[in-house]
Amino acid sequence: MQFFSNDLGIDLGTSNVRIYVEGEGIKVKEPSVVAFSKTTGKILQVGSAARNMLGRTPGNIVAMYPLKGGVISDHEMTVRMLEDLFHKVSKSSIFRPKPRVVITVPSGVTEVEERTVINAAIEAGARRVYLIEEPLAAALGAGLDLSGNTGHLVIDIGGGTTNIAVLTQNAVASSASVAIGGDDFDDAIAHYVRSKHQTVIGKSTAEEIKNQIGSVIGRPEVLTMKVHGRDVTTGAPKDTNLNSNELIRPLTHLANMIADQVLSLLDETSPELVGDIAGNGIVLTGGGSQLWGMDQFLMNRTKVRCSLADDPDTCAARGCGMSLAWINHMNEGPINIARKRLLNIR
Repeated sequence: MQFFSNDLGIDLGTSNVRIYVEGEGIKVKEPSVVAFSKTTGKILQVGSAARNMLGRTPGNIVAMYPLKGGVISDHEMTVRMLEDLFHKVSKSSIFRPKPRVVITVPSGVTEVEERTVINAAIEAGARRVYLIEEPLAAALGAGLDLSGNTGHLVIDIGGGTTNIAVLTQNAVASSASVAIGGDDFDDAIAHYVRSKHQTVIGKSTAEEIKNQIGSVIGRPEVLTMKVHGRDVTTGAPKDTNLNSNELIRPLTHLANMIADQVLSLLDETSPELVGDIAGNGIVLTGGGSQLWGMDQFLMNRTKVRCSLADDPDTCAARGCGMSLAWINHMNEGPINIARKRLLNIR
């Protein structure tokens, strides 16, 4: 590490941002939420404080997620969010310049979307920007040895996207992305509770239900939970009792879409690498991978052993941090994932 190193690894997720500081580890773990005044345009809160304002703000204040589906949907708010988070971890001076940063991007990102990420980071205060595919970063953070010619498969289920990649020789052999993540599981729960129980619940309540009793296969013991919401018809407060079994159907619909994409990618992968994956198993990372039974569900669909990485939430951020070791050998700018995939198909 250079004496005045100021390099950062950034897992820029739809739901959360994590920043790894070289030599110090992960120093920022914040929701990707910004709260600002519509009247003045001033940023009021970023991160956890802003998320606590979701659904609770007066008309002149907006709390929002500036990223959707793993990519930037509101450029200005993303810049403001990154600027705030950079200030928490990076102190620029004449002796300590602006940071160089490595940022994760989804496997399905376009070149235009890549450039949007780069521009946002530069505007927020980065000196140079390097991109890394999210599943590659997650695999590094999960501790997989990618240096040999053996194939590995990683499924990274984030807040807005699921990134799937076959990895070998420190690179991505093939990858795919599907716009389904933890947020979509939350939405499925909220939709189910509204249609089945005539009760409206908020995003945070849906997430709590998912974490406490959500599952994609039957649990050994059926769990129950009382949920506070609003009656669809009267608007009055309403309590609803849910159980883990009734949530399986709406959640497995999304899990099947992820499994379908995994099987499609395996179908396009060389028999040699598929054989390696059959022996090595599949590694799950990302917050969405912690949905109860997800590893078993995907194993049932793929017929390949699946295991959950240690601390799956932070794998991508830790992988970004590890990649800082060879930042001097990385190429700045877009990595043209979509174009590379198109050339491989041809």
